[in-house]
Amino acid sequence: MEDRQCMLTTVDNPFDPFTQWDEWLRYDRDQGYYTNEYLARVADTDESNSDEENRALLLGAMKDIVANNPTQMWIITYEPKN
Repeated sequence: MEDRQCMLTTVDNPFDPFTQWDEWLRYDRDQGYYTNEYLARVADTDESNSDEENRALLLGAMKDIVANNPTQMWIITYEPKN
């Protein structure tokens, strides 16, 4: 699995969710996307899972959203390498 953190975002969101979270979230909600809520509905995470298991489930859900999105609205973005 990718070592860097990743997030689901939209192609038109001009803000970096890693460094401009508040602006990113405001734009996402202003556009009516509610990306985090969408991801939460698709991902099958559970408190009884380990963090590693939940990260894998979230990444799988992100990949499913991207692959099954006919508008090609969502993309996965990765935290910049240090």
